Amino acid sequence: MQRSYSRLLGVVGKPNTGKSTFFSAATLAPAEIANYPFTTIKCNRGVGYVRTPCVHEEFQVKDNPKNSLCLDGIRLVPVEMIDVAGLVPGAWEGRGLGNQFLDEIRKADALVHIVDASGGTDCEGRLCKPGEHNPLEDVKFLEREITMWIVSILKKDWSKLSRTAEAEAKDFYTMLEERLSGLSIKRSHIFEAIRITGLNADKPTTWSEEDLLEFVDTLRRISKPMLIVANKIDLPAAEANLEKLRKLDYTVIPCCAEAELALRRAAEKQLIDYRPGDCNFNILQPERLSQSQIKALETIRERVLLKNGSTGVQDAINMAYFKLLSMITVYPVEDLEHLADHNGRVLPDVYLVPYGTNARQFAYLIHTELGESFIYAMDARERKRIGENTILRDRDVISIASAKKRT
Repeated sequence: MQRSYSRLLGVVGKPNTGKSTFFSAATLAPAEIANYPFTTIKCNRGVGYVRTPCVHEEFQVKDNPKNSLCLDGIRLVPVEMIDVAGLVPGAWEGRGLGNQFLDEIRKADALVHIVDASGGTDCEGRLCKPGEHNPLEDVKFLEREITMWIVSILKKDWSKLSRTAEAEAKDFYTMLEERLSGLSIKRSHIFEAIRITGLNADKPTTWSEEDLLEFVDTLRRISKPMLIVANKIDLPAAEANLEKLRKLDYTVIPCCAEAELALRRAAEKQLIDYRPGDCNFNILQPERLSQSQIKALETIRERVLLKNGSTGVQDAINMAYFKLLSMITVYPVEDLEHLADHNGRVLPDVYLVPYGTNARQFAYLIHTELGESFIYAMDARERKRIGENTILRDRDVISIASAKKRT
């Protein structure tokens, strides 16, 4: 299966919150899991999936997916994820595995912060009595660590950068973009942060320490959007802490990563019928399961699925891509009549693209040559031509006409 992901999701948090369990449950990639800090020494990379209804049922055709999967009318679109080393207070100054964590987080376009909702791990990631630690402190400390890390990068040559921008009338936005380019921070992010803070981009030498901190904190929120995964939701004290977390200015997903991992492994062995994100499952081969295994599965059904609607793992991935990153799905085809490519495969590909992508930009995503020779596109639903500047919509199916070929 070919892959077509373009945004990277970072799974972050302090040690021992179930971060690597979440990553393994989302990707089925091997990751060392243990109840002690710094189990993850090197970042793990894997492929998860965004779950979305497939359009083939709407068009009443049988599809032949190439760059994704289709299971019972559900398209699973591959996305890349990284599980980075656990973060502890003072990481931006190099404490713990801070330097390694921050080196990995720079590549992420959005962050999924795994929080121990049970309050059973202290600020260092050490086990404590459930309910003893306030998970709100974990959110605040992670915000500060990332903000201070970016501040430390800018401060290295802030005086020179700000003076040069004023004295030589250079574009301050471009200079900042170049300085922060390694952090996946774009010019649009910088514009928006300055607009929100109301700081004077023409006079950066007048910015105080507080101004710089406010700017960077705003820039962090824009360039590294984050959602909170309230993990271990099945443990005591978790529900009360979930309500506290929901009062924060974040999307919060209740989650039991351990349950999702158990279900996916059972489904992989064809013991149960379960797809990531389902609200229930069916046991297929009870004779292959012990009574204790059946009891464990039934416990997951009652305490997690029926109570919360899902384990939360798939919800978090979908929320990250569709809400934080504002992505949509678009299906390119060559043969509009049969919704197929040149090999006759029906609806073979689906692309995740940012909301606001126009028809020509989409053509460039498929192939540079196709974008350069773009003439027009055809909308499969309305059977009409659309121009290069037409903004695409979620679940669009389009055929692109070019000077050289169609796709």
